Amino acid sequence: MRPRRVSVLVAAVVAILAACSSAATPIASPSPARSPSASSSAALSAAGAPLTVFAAASLSGVMADVKAAYEAAVSGATLTVSTDSSAALATQIQQGAPADVFLSADTKNPQTLADAGLTDAAPLTFTKNVLTIVVPSGNPAGLQGPADLARSGVKVIAAGDDVPITRYANQLVANLAGLSGYPSDFIARYEANVVSKEDNVKAVIAKIELGEGDAGIVYVTDAAASTKVDQIAVPAEANVPASYAGVVVKPSAHLDAARAFLAWMAGPDGQAILARYGFLPPS
Repeated sequence: MRPRRVSVLVAAVVAILAACSSAATPIASPSPARSPSASSSAALSAAGAPLTVFAAASLSGVMADVKAAYEAAVSGATLTVSTDSSAALATQIQQGAPADVFLSADTKNPQTLADAGLTDAAPLTFTKNVLTIVVPSGNPAGLQGPADLARSGVKVIAAGDDVPITRYANQLVANLAGLSGYPSDFIARYEANVVSKEDNVKAVIAKIELGEGDAGIVYVTDAAASTKVDQIAVPAEANVPASYAGVVVKPSAHLDAARAFLAWMAGPDGQAILARYGFLPPS
């Protein structure tokens, strides 16, 4: 199997999500007043307020376009965006950081905030992603397929244990270990090859781009955004759908505006921007 770029993976996305449909269910449905229909002009007319949005590192590119589009669409709206690992951002919110909206690369971190009474409503799944393996451009280590993640001497770059991409990657590795042709100790050999654990998925990509590692497991969207990595396709039956959920942070001074923004992200305008970056519909 030779490395390939994201364009060859697009046709497999529907099959991946169909195979994992039980994991792709939004964790909660918003109340009618806070559903994506709130992105109507009537709702947005009252949404012009300064908002601080905490967003997963894998949304970094998306949020630049979201900021421009939302501020153009909503008179008086301004977005200040901060990106990092979802786990780090959730911790900051728990410690009192002044965020209005939290867009996470998983459902776990928003649910943790909801369970602590720190959100205005249940988390809303607004997009999805899938995984791929990246190698430095030209694939200097000569990886031929996912099985080579466990090959002796291969340097794997991963993220920290609390970072969502790590949970997804570990599930992918476990799924691969169950496929025919993979050694019984595949998981242990993969873990032995991990040479560093980075703060977030963007840092994983950066190290692979610099050739400081031979391979890493990241989101398809991050791989597509880089011109300095090649991809090794992941078997559809082993891939893991990543559900992204958002919440309005309850202490926000602009709750109506924050609700309107989250609904806009889940609505047609936000979805169009996410799709341009390779993200998938929430259902």
